[in-house]
Amino acid sequence: MAANKKLLILAGDGIGPEVMREVRRVIDWMSRRRMVSFDIAEELVGGASIDARGTPINDDTLQRARQADAILFGSVGGPKWERLGFQLRPELAILRLRKELDLFANLRPATVLNPLVNASTLKPEVVRGLDLMIVRESTGGIYFGEPRGIETLPSGEKRGFDTESYTTTEIERVARVAFELARKRKGHVTSVEKANVMQSGLFWRQTVTALHAQDFADLQLEHMYADNCAMQLVRNPRQFDVIVTSNIFGDLLSDLASMLTGSLGMLPSATLGSPDASGKRLALYEPIHGSAPDIAGKGIANPLAQLFSFAMLLRHSFGMEEDAALIEQAATNVLTSGLRTADIMAPGTAKVGTSVMGESILRELDKLAA
Repeated sequence: MAANKKLLILAGDGIGPEVMREVRRVIDWMSRRRMVSFDIAEELVGGASIDARGTPINDDTLQRARQADAILFGSVGGPKWERLGFQLRPELAILRLRKELDLFANLRPATVLNPLVNASTLKPEVVRGLDLMIVRESTGGIYFGEPRGIETLPSGEKRGFDTESYTTTEIERVARVAFELARKRKGHVTSVEKANVMQSGLFWRQTVTALHAQDFADLQLEHMYADNCAMQLVRNPRQFDVIVTSNIFGDLLSDLASMLTGSLGMLPSATLGSPDASGKRLALYEPIHGSAPDIAGKGIANPLAQLFSFAMLLRHSFGMEEDAALIEQAATNVLTSGLRTADIMAPGTAKVGTSVMGESILRELDKLAA
């Protein structure tokens, strides 16, 4: 087996190493049963890197990330490092990766699996069959715009300020990702902004409209204000197929959408860069649940979001659709059998820990591959 797929694993902090361990078991299974081998490198990021190297991510790790075909990220952060201040927080690792590798399109699916339809706080008839994708611009907007800061005014009063700013190129490239995804799905894109009160929102709407007319007129495009979108996600989430929006609105709306599914522990994400001349693009894959320091080390974390992130990696970076679908089906079958981690428990189901959930998925993979 030629290990021609370069994979960089950044497990990070908290439950990151625990859930990543279960992914490594699946990778080992693929090597044995699917004859698929990866050239794997592992590095420290976040708080673990601060402890060992004095920085959330060092230049050597960034260079390895540039050379990788795909990056599988765990989670970073925790109370241990909060005292270090804004400029040395673990989360700078992921922000720096996104910015320096120009990973501009964050993909966050919100899918309700049939065995978990009752896990949502919404009525089953509202969320059953939900399958939407939020595409969030992730390297621009108010999180990176200049000027920004805290200043003292002549009166002595202080003022904090940030800048929401987007260029034509920044909007077009993330909208293009959304349209291309919609072509493979239901053909419906909802572009979200606040064009009624923000100049940047009006410009976003104008730019997306022009790109749609030029290259994607065969698809359905709808515009929606961000506040209305939040309401509609709770009222009737199945109306959406692909949502494309700015950094800050994507941050808020994707977390809202995630809870439609019942648990942050179930949801993966991908952040894509621009394709090069060969069509290859840098990409980072991570669960959205964070480091969960309150349960770290207890062996009870749900590994499925990390595993589904790996499945997204196989699908989007390596074109391994069959393998990705096999992993997703194995996880669905295990959930159907009634096994649950603590975050998705329901009456009549059996509670298991991280490693038992991982072991159960491996056994299901054996059955599916037989």
